[in-house]
Amino acid sequence: MAFIKKVCNFKSKIIYIFAFMAGTVNKVILIGNLGKDPEVRTLENGVKMVRFPIATSETYTDRTTGERRSITDWHNIVIWRGLAVVAEKYLKKGQKVYIEGKLKTRSWKDETGTIKYSTEVVADGMTMLSSRSDNEATSNQPDFGSTEGHDKPSPLSDDLLDDSEDDLPF
Repeated sequence: MAFIKKVCNFKSKIIYIFAFMAGTVNKVILIGNLGKDPEVRTLENGVKMVRFPIATSETYTDRTTGERRSITDWHNIVIWRGLAVVAEKYLKKGQKVYIEGKLKTRSWKDETGTIKYSTEVVADGMTMLSSRSDNEATSNQPDFGSTEGHDKPSPLSDDLLDDSEDDLPF
């Protein structure tokens, strides 16, 4: 059951918040670059899990100095099962990726008995945004500008250049 709450009047526009009585949302959408190649684990039951960090950045102008500044945040991504297989096969450090998922916080005790916490994005959707040419190593690409190891083209023979006898109707 939804209800509507009036928040404020702003420049003669009324702003409302729509709330759902028993609903909550745990949704994360990120677009960023991989900080390292995916780390792959295969569990005893054969299920694959992939982990990797992605960086998201935002830039702003410092009001006091006028300088452009950039803030980078790092997010730990976890992907399971079939999507993990795709990530393992195609994702590489530096590539741009769209991740959709939910936040999960897990806890454990370290060797000293201290409780540690980690918050991760468990992805349920992924789209690779880097182009295919970005994904391939440039060393695998032929250098078409180089003449090394290639013969120069031979000049056209004179009989091919002689077009005095032309049987074209125009």
